[in-house]
Amino acid sequence: MTAEIGLAALWMAAALCLLQFIAGALALRRQGAEMGLITRPAAIVQGLLAVTAFACLMWLFAITDLSVELVAANSHSDKPMLYKLTGTWGNHEGSMLLWVAVMALSGAAIAALETRLPERTMQAVLAAQGAVGTGFYAFLIGSSNPFARLDTPAAQGAGLNPLLQDAGLAFHPPTLYIGYVGLSVAFSFVVGALVTRQVTPDFARAMRPWVLGAWIFLTLGIAAGSWWAYYELGWGGWWFWDPVENASLMPWLAATALLHSVSVLAARDALRTWTVMLGVVAFSMSMLGTFLVRSGVLTSVHTFAVDPERGAFILVLLAIYIGGALALFAWRAGAISEGKKFAVASRESALVFNNIMLSAILGVVLLGTLYPLLAEALGDRVSIGPPYFNPVGAVFALPMFAVMAVGPLLRWRSDRAARISKPAIFMALAGAVVVVAGALTSDAGFLSLVGLAFAAVLAMASVMPLYGRRLRLVPLATWGMVLAHFGVAVMLFGMASESGFSRETLAAVRAGESADIGPYRVTLEGVEPVAGPNWTALEARLSASDGGMPVMLRPQSRTFLQPDQTTTESALLNRWNGQLYAVLGQAAGEGRWQLRFWWKPFVTLIWLGALLIALGGIVSAVGHVLRSRRQRHREEMATGESIA
Repeated sequence: MTAEIGLAALWMAAALCLLQFIAGALALRRQGAEMGLITRPAAIVQGLLAVTAFACLMWLFAITDLSVELVAANSHSDKPMLYKLTGTWGNHEGSMLLWVAVMALSGAAIAALETRLPERTMQAVLAAQGAVGTGFYAFLIGSSNPFARLDTPAAQGAGLNPLLQDAGLAFHPPTLYIGYVGLSVAFSFVVGALVTRQVTPDFARAMRPWVLGAWIFLTLGIAAGSWWAYYELGWGGWWFWDPVENASLMPWLAATALLHSVSVLAARDALRTWTVMLGVVAFSMSMLGTFLVRSGVLTSVHTFAVDPERGAFILVLLAIYIGGALALFAWRAGAISEGKKFAVASRESALVFNNIMLSAILGVVLLGTLYPLLAEALGDRVSIGPPYFNPVGAVFALPMFAVMAVGPLLRWRSDRAARISKPAIFMALAGAVVVVAGALTSDAGFLSLVGLAFAAVLAMASVMPLYGRRLRLVPLATWGMVLAHFGVAVMLFGMASESGFSRETLAAVRAGESADIGPYRVTLEGVEPVAGPNWTALEARLSASDGGMPVMLRPQSRTFLQPDQTTTESALLNRWNGQLYAVLGQAAGEGRWQLRFWWKPFVTLIWLGALLIALGGIVSAVGHVLRSRRQRHREEMATGESIA
């Protein structure tokens, strides 16, 4: 019965989404103004129904209802409860239901809370959100029904991909989906503002929380996915330029540029055209990522490779939404006023330059992701990896970092470059010292040394906006910027250190024999079988010592029965200056076992930096909320005094 309740809730939510779209569209016409009264209630009830449908699916996975086709194909009664629940979105149909549930809940939040924009603009925004949602509901109900029943219940479930049976899966997909859906909300705001010619600071202030929220969740989702792939796949790398990884990176790049642009429009009434275009581009990238992982054109552990017809459906939605938005932009472009002007030497100019660099990096990643797919479609296999992405991306990333260091020191509207020449020269000299010292004392490559230099420069630059100010009076939004920029420096330091100073050792040893890696000597104590809740494993006992007290590491080679698959479970030893990474391989004969080790200096700073970046976004969001409340309170007090 739960499946039928969920399906009924899904159908009703889809019907209300269509009603929301039609009512909002008709409300834009004079004779249909009364229809606009329906849009907000329809959005709110739709959100409640969509969440109900997703809750029903989660319950079906929790109780392992094997009469439901999706549960039978992606769960097993012997799985731990955490992986039963995360199995809800560890498949195509469940993940799409999560997508539409988050989208509907976002639309409900807009309808219930947003009061800053003219009602006609809000109706246009909700109509655009209804149009986007209707397409996804049609896709879900028409070709991806998550509540389909089996004629005969399965005797036992097929289980979830063992690589996805990890705590990271409980966090990674939902955060990414919230980020993607946040960009769909930004897209709806852009469409609504274009339709009603309301590309104003008020529009930007209404859209900014959704862009900031989407950016925070995308940052956390990408970091969680990188960490999961790093320790779970046993390859020893934190980023592989895999097309699926790029599918989440591209929306983040566009969202980063959009976040800066919408903040300038909200605060300074500038960059109106940039904000509109980036809103369309950011959602385009999230739609493209959805197409790549669901069309079957990619084969990866974290894709949902389905039949091409489903991919074609998403491609049609992409063409309709983005093509329509670009056509609307071309039609309304002349109606978008320029906004307030600013000088070349100004903080706005620095943000524009970095937006251009972010857009160029986005283009580099987009080309490197799509070209192999197009070449393969034409019968030729091409592999594009770090030799393309790293140097070509650096061409645009390094100037961006340089401007990022000095940009926050510039004044709004107009400034003199000479005013910041002293701190700029000091930071440049500090960076040069790091490059020279690194070149003289190590064999690290050029890009790694330059990365270390820019990490040092950005760390200094990030705290300079606090210089000479009373820290208690510094706005939270400024603290958020400082934290985020310092996080970039920390992450860049970790990336450069891992790239330039990592060491790798492959050894075949017997029990009692040792191998050296970085500052550590690792001794194999033995290999023995162990058992888990739904797997068995061979576990190596490794004693690692850098001259002090030995530490025991236990990497495993696990075998799952449902489904039948072997996975590698790495063992990690974290220290302040780096990480020892150990993987157990195959038996090598004569009592020997293959072991693979990496020593990765400061690699954990990559994820610490990402968390600092996200924390900076959270602090900024809190600051904007408190500032808005204070402003509303002042307005209410002023209104009350005028009445009195």
